[in-house]
Amino acid sequence: MVMKMDRVLIKLYVPMLEEIYDVWIPVHKKIYSVIVLLVKAINELNNNCYKVQKLPLLYDKLTAELYNINLKVSETNIKSGSEIILL
Repeated sequence: MVMKMDRVLIKLYVPMLEEIYDVWIPVHKKIYSVIVLLVKAINELNNNCYKVQKLPLLYDKLTAELYNINLKVSETNIKSGSEIILL
């Protein structure tokens, strides 16, 4: 029996806070929805200190590639162990 992973563990860099988080993200959601979830989680972890004027974007830390917010995580190269920047 083959189990399909419905989430991946990424290393998330948040330069604005100078923090790094290990975060599980769902692969079936669009990048846009994942960003919304990440911002909410970061705010909860930091007493609402992560104030953003507009929705941040996700970038691949190694290639600086911007992830298309309309794609699902499963449609990108994001996998467990990926290093992502929220900027």
